[in-house]
Amino acid sequence: MTVSSELPISYTPDVVVVGGGATGVAAAMAAARNGADTLLIEQRGYLGGMGTAALVPAFCPYSDGEKPIIRGIGLDLLNEMKREAGDAFHERFKEQLDWVPIDVETLKRVYDQQVLESGAKILFHTVADQVLLEGDRISGLVISNKSGRSVVQAKLYIDASGDADLAALAGVPFQTGGENGELQPGTMCYLVTGADKARFDQFCQDSGQSKQLDKTIVEAQQNGDLPEGRKRVSGIAWITDAIAGFNFGHIFGIDGTSAEDLTYAAIEGRKLIDVQIKFLRKYVPGFENIHLVHSGDQIGIRETRRIAGDYTLVVDDFISMRTFEDDIARNAYFIDIHLANASSTMVIKHLPKGKSHGVPYRCMLPQGKSNLIVAGRSVSSDRPVQGSLRVMPNCFAMGQAAGTAAAMASVTGAGFREVNIPELQRKLVEQGAWLGENPGKVEAVTVASGHIEYDEESN
Repeated sequence: MTVSSELPISYTPDVVVVGGGATGVAAAMAAARNGADTLLIEQRGYLGGMGTAALVPAFCPYSDGEKPIIRGIGLDLLNEMKREAGDAFHERFKEQLDWVPIDVETLKRVYDQQVLESGAKILFHTVADQVLLEGDRISGLVISNKSGRSVVQAKLYIDASGDADLAALAGVPFQTGGENGELQPGTMCYLVTGADKARFDQFCQDSGQSKQLDKTIVEAQQNGDLPEGRKRVSGIAWITDAIAGFNFGHIFGIDGTSAEDLTYAAIEGRKLIDVQIKFLRKYVPGFENIHLVHSGDQIGIRETRRIAGDYTLVVDDFISMRTFEDDIARNAYFIDIHLANASSTMVIKHLPKGKSHGVPYRCMLPQGKSNLIVAGRSVSSDRPVQGSLRVMPNCFAMGQAAGTAAAMASVTGAGFREVNIPELQRKLVEQGAWLGENPGKVEAVTVASGHIEYDEESN
């Protein structure tokens, strides 16, 4: 007897989305808005992924330095969070597109509301732990939750897990990390209250925040008050003049697909936060009286699996700012790789201001599976490009494309490879996405060599 015949069928949507982070939220909204009966499955009791569960303190840039290139659902959600966070927050950030602080509790509520208003259904506290296969198609997912185990049977499946969990369960080949399996470190982010932004700004005024704070971090490391490692804060986001979110420090050697590693990282991350709070109180004006109010439910993860797809987006595509016939998004975020140990330097590569490259639909199509699409940080790319694609604004854009494609395929009964690309691009543009000045038209490019030189930062 097969698993599917032993277990009850609990849901039969057109489209099921696994993972409720930025990718999954956009995918579910897009699929439902385009007429598909859609179910969004999330392991926690709220949506948002790294932005809410891991407390990543701010959204990465939506712009290329001149204009917004992440538009559509992603930009709408950003603006809705600004409005819902209150008059003071909205007034401070209403025109800002890049590095907007995340008001976590507001964002959770916005995601709930927007997904439900789209017509999609949400199922919290649920994991998909088995994939049922018939040839090159997924015939069902086995899900587990407090109600027991059951089967979800859909026409189309969207893997928005961030770790390609569904694809891995389905047997899709993938790569993990670098040539030796090394992975970017994780960070346990957190929120403090009792800060004094005016006093901190005065401290940073003469030489600029990063330089002044970098000097202080080096001093604390030399005094033994901070561990050796990266000599800068990845980000401080001020939600109010008294509440700040921190992306500070690394936990090395963490595989985000290992429960044992995630457990270790949670414990070590909380230890490191305590060390950092003591450092801030002792060394940094404006933080003398801070109190920790929230640490991430889990360590923030930057990379795990990258699927083998129909096309692998590579660093030459990034450097040459390539446009593809099947573009479904544009990306301008810099290559941002946090290296794997405390003695390594972080590597950065920026595109020119106002420039971007295309993200082709094919990099979301996993080899060997016809009714599965993978969106978000685990799409088919090489490791440097993954260091650019992985951020939340890009995930919104890829999720919107995946959800729209799923709705189209659900009508015809075809797989994802049979989706009409010009029609998909037309729908995305009509729904607010930006695919460049001439979507679908390939521009002449000069492909650089495979070697890339990075602007290096300190640890």
